[in-house]
Amino acid sequence: MRDLPRQLSVEELAGLFEGRTRFVERLALLEDPLGHARELAAQLTDEEKKEVLDAHPAIGATDLSPRSAAEQGVDSAPELDALNRAYEERFGFRFVVFVNGRPKSAIVPVLRERLERTREQELATALDELVSIAEDRWQRS
Repeated sequence: MRDLPRQLSVEELAGLFEGRTRFVERLALLEDPLGHARELAAQLTDEEKKEVLDAHPAIGATDLSPRSAAEQGVDSAPELDALNRAYEERFGFRFVVFVNGRPKSAIVPVLRERLERTREQELATALDELVSIAEDRWQRS
């Protein structure tokens, strides 16, 4: 297992978080950026939280980075498109979950359950999941 880095470039962080956002640019200024990512994410404005979550590809999307495609696999779950749309309509940002090798069909009940939560709960959960994804990507790289 790879140790968490003391410093990462904007480009490296953009790869871990699926885009160069204001969040990523701020993280790049910190020593141990992944160690401080959750703390910094909690301090973001609502607009910045939406920006970093929307940079991540939707579960089941077809236009994925190679890293996301490998993580999401090739199986399908026809319900995901409709549930992703319902989630984005309800909360105003993209559904983010740490897939961690689970098939898409296993994500469907997770998405359904999270649709029942408050927007504040979902923002916190989605950002935590996003950081978990980035940490896992770093460990695997």
